[in-house]
Order: sequence, then C-alpha cells, then structure tokens
Amino acid sequence: MKFSRLVLPGITMIAATYGLARFSFGLLLPAMNESLEMSEFVSGMISSLFYLAYCFTILISTVFTTREGPRRMILSAGLSAFMGLLLMSTTPNAWVLALGVLFAGGSTGLVSPPYGAAISLWIQERQQGKANTWINSGTSLGIVLSGAGAILLTSNWRLTYFIYAILTLLILIWNYKAIPKTGTSSNLSFEKGTLSIRGVHGATTLILASLILGISTAAFWTFSRSFIEVAGEYSDWQLSAFWVVIGLFGVIGGFSGSLIEKKGLSFAYRLGSVMIATASVILASSPENWFVSYLSAGIFGSSYIFLTGVLLVWGIHVFITNASLGICIPFLLLAVGQVIGSSLAGLLIGLSGYEFSFIIFGVIGMVATFIGPKKQLVNE
Repeated sequence: MKFSRLVLPGITMIAATYGLARFSFGLLLPAMNESLEMSEFVSGMISSLFYLAYCFTILISTVFTTREGPRRMILSAGLSAFMGLLLMSTTPNAWVLALGVLFAGGSTGLVSPPYGAAISLWIQERQQGKANTWINSGTSLGIVLSGAGAILLTSNWRLTYFIYAILTLLILIWNYKAIPKTGTSSNLSFEKGTLSIRGVHGATTLILASLILGISTAAFWTFSRSFIEVAGEYSDWQLSAFWVVIGLFGVIGGFSGSLIEKKGLSFAYRLGSVMIATASVILASSPENWFVSYLSAGIFGSSYIFLTGVLLVWGIHVFITNASLGICIPFLLLAVGQVIGSSLAGLLIGLSGYEFSFIIFGVIGMVATFIGPKKQLVNE
C-alpha cells in the first residue's frame, strides 16, 4: 500500500481520538469547572476516567485486532470518539460529562493497536518505524486544533466540543473509505498473532518504564493550563496558545523514528524521559512568566510525542510477533500510570498547591530515566 494512503488518515484519526477527544479536556477544564461547579478533586477523578476507559478498551482492541485484523477496531474508535464528544457537548451535569469522557477515553484505547497491525500488514518493513511514529504524532495535530478552537470560541466549551464531534465524524468517514478490508472477499490476508507476555525478554522493563512515565505526565496534561491561569495574569487567548505550543512542538516527536535509527533506542528513550521530567520542573519554577510557561509547554509537547513514539517502537521490538500487543503493553501501562497520576495530582494540588505538586511529578519523571531499553535493542 502507498505510504500516504494509510498514514494520512491515520494521523487524522489519532488527532481526533487523542487530541480532540482526550487531551483537549485539560484545555477546556477551567471553563467546565466553573459551568458545572466541579472542584479540582472531582475534575481530577473525571479526568482519570479517560485513562480507565483506555485501559479497558486497549485490551479489547488488542484481542479483536489479533483475531480479526485492524479495520473494525479503527472504525469503532472513531465512532466512540464521536459519541463521547457529542455527549460532552450537551452535558447538563458532571455525571453525563463523565459518561462522555468514558466514550472519548475509550476511543484512544481502541485506535492504537489496530494501526500498529495495519502498518505491519500494509507498509513496507523499511518504512514501518517512520509510519508508526508519524501516525502517533497525530496527537499533536489534534492538540493544535483544540487550542485553535479554544482561541476562536473563547470559553464556549459546549460549542467547541460539538465542532470537534463533527470533525471526528468526517475523519471516521475518511478512514472507512481508506482502510482496506481483510477476509475471504479480499485479496488481503491477516495472520493471527500471539497474545502472551510470558517469557518475552524485555517485557518487564518496558512495563515498569511505561507505568512511571504515565504517572509523571498526568499532572501536566490535566492541570498545567489551570496552573498558569491561577499563577499569572494570562488572557484567554494566551492560555489557549499555551496548549497550541504543546501541539506545535509535538510535531517534532514525529522524528523519533529517524533518531532511533541514527542514535539507537536506548539513547532516544533517555533523552525523551529527561526532557519530559524537566518540563514539569520548569513550569513550577515560574508559571506566571509567559516565556517560561511556553518553554515548558514546548518541551513537554515535543518530548511526550517523541517518547510515546519511542515506547511504540520499543514495544513492537519486544513483541516482535504481534505488533498490536507491542503497542498495547506500553500504552496500557502508560494509561494505568496516568490513572494513578491524575487522581494523585488532584489530591496533591488540593493539599500542597501547584508548585510543589509539579516538582514532585518532575522528580517521578526523572526516576524513569534509569529504566530503559537495553543496549542490545539498539539498531537491530
């Protein structure tokens, strides 16, 4: 299959599920808190539902993708994102918002494993690493779109989510037409993989690293915008621009595949984990200063997308016989960490404030630098 035929719709589907349906929540959270009268603890608990739904659906997606191929799960992801965004745009209270969050968060779990499988099926082997990391960088496109939407629509978060829902529907239609069918009526075949981590060399290290990184990034995704709003005198467009910076710099993460080829997986992982930990500490140092906060946003955006690309390649390398499982394991544990981290961050901020909390999460990120892929995984 032609590289762009799969990668371009893949980028937009990741943009819709991860960027619009999932990570836009942190940008719109202050307005939702005010409108729905939610406390930081309640919003933190609702935010954790993104990750809980993700944990559940990524397992379902891996099983179905392994058995049936990627098409059905990719389309299910788009439908789930559309339903979640629609519910969030019409919610009268925190309970319906939570239901929308479950659908929106579930879409991200559904979409990741099948795209890994699709790439392994239909993209030439020498291009698979780049295809995976570029599709993964679609998160950045979604974040940029969500930030731009917030700037244009100011605090009207319901209309913002409704527009995101319409965009997601159009992206779903594009993927419906672009993703090939497999089966008896098609000339494309699908070979089932193995659903097991038993005896897989390197699986334990991958799991531990993903879990710690998930914990360390949860505070930034959920509370960074609220942090700078409380700490400084930012206008609405400056607060939204902070989110756009995360997305714009996240595009740099699409080059993680190229860096892995040149410097190796171990080097790329440690570089990304140091950067992502540094972002939280920098933000805590001077959140009222727009240059410092934007610098932190740029570092976080580029390092998060970069690092998830590294985890993706690392996982596929460890689970070489099943690309969907290789994506499921690190992304699942990343989400488990974010469930823990999001709830912990809401509680810690309520008790000790933003500055102390973000420093703690930066320290947690530094711990991850000591856990990474072995040197023998480099450039194989």
